Amino acid sequence: MADFFSSLKISASGLIAQRARIEAASSNLANAETTRGPDGKPYRRIDPVFEAVDVGDGAGVRVAEVRRDTQPFRKVFNPDHPDADESGFVELPNVNPVHEIVNLMSARRSYEANATAFDTLKAMAARALEILG
Repeated sequence: MADFFSSLKISASGLIAQRARIEAASSNLANAETTRGPDGKPYRRIDPVFEAVDVGDGAGVRVAEVRRDTQPFRKVFNPDHPDADESGFVELPNVNPVHEIVNLMSARRSYEANATAFDTLKAMAARALEILG
């Protein structure tokens, strides 16, 4: 029975981790054109960092931190933009929409795999209880 609960915890930790990836990619996409945040600078891409954790009889995963990407901002010539510098360039977030879409697709597939594993474990437990009852 301990293996069963460990398996559920592993799948649940995967669901939580993949949800964090989905939220980060969604935030990145939503702010891909944000030239001025609360700090007065363009939005910086975020990325969750995972680490392995012990969940009993196995290893799960958790979000250790959410890091800001330190890659340089993109510069675009747009002298009419309110955030353009004296040379007419605007700094845009370091977000690549194609990269974020790929992240979303990968995270969604991983989330679905963990959800399927979780549902399978629940069905196995229900069947075991039927047999015992």
